[in-house]
Amino acid sequence: MQANLDRFGPRTHEGQAGEGGALKRAAVALVVLAGDEDEACFVITRRAQKLNSHAGQWALPGGRLDPGESAEDAALRETAEEVGLSLGPECILGLMDDYPTRSGYVITPVVVWGGEGCVLVPNPAEVAEVYRVPLAVLEGSDVPTLRTIPESDRPVISISMLGANVHAPTAAVLYQLREVAVRGLDTRVDHFEQPVFAWR
Repeated sequence: MQANLDRFGPRTHEGQAGEGGALKRAAVALVVLAGDEDEACFVITRRAQKLNSHAGQWALPGGRLDPGESAEDAALRETAEEVGLSLGPECILGLMDDYPTRSGYVITPVVVWGGEGCVLVPNPAEVAEVYRVPLAVLEGSDVPTLRTIPESDRPVISISMLGANVHAPTAAVLYQLREVAVRGLDTRVDHFEQPVFAWR
């Protein structure tokens, strides 16, 4: 993964979010760790139902950048805050493409090595559940699933896992993790659409 991410040139996005004004910066952590029998896994959460935005949705640890904070620092901070895993900057493997959301954010995905023996403790104020999902799930023949919607000319991307459909932006970022970090390809995902319920 480190070698693949080192050679990858991530796209960055700046500019406006239409009527909402300037895009707000956010970061998510793609935490890769050793699971059972040394099987590589990634960490994904189910957001708490009481949150004001995107309650109950599938998400990677992450959030808005604090003033003066880098995407890398924000991803590590949010990982500690949301799932109780404190990791240092030496654990960062690299960045992937920025993903602009319909809700006015541009998300920078940060790939992080969590290592072995990680204990994940969800913060109940933000996270209902935290899961370790084998990277092999992303190798399924149905990954990704694309569909069209009348509200957009861009395809909506989703990935089936944990008995549910995980949608963009999380699905787009996970698909790029497979393509870039695992397979060493230059696949782009910022053109994939989110479902309408995630536009707010």
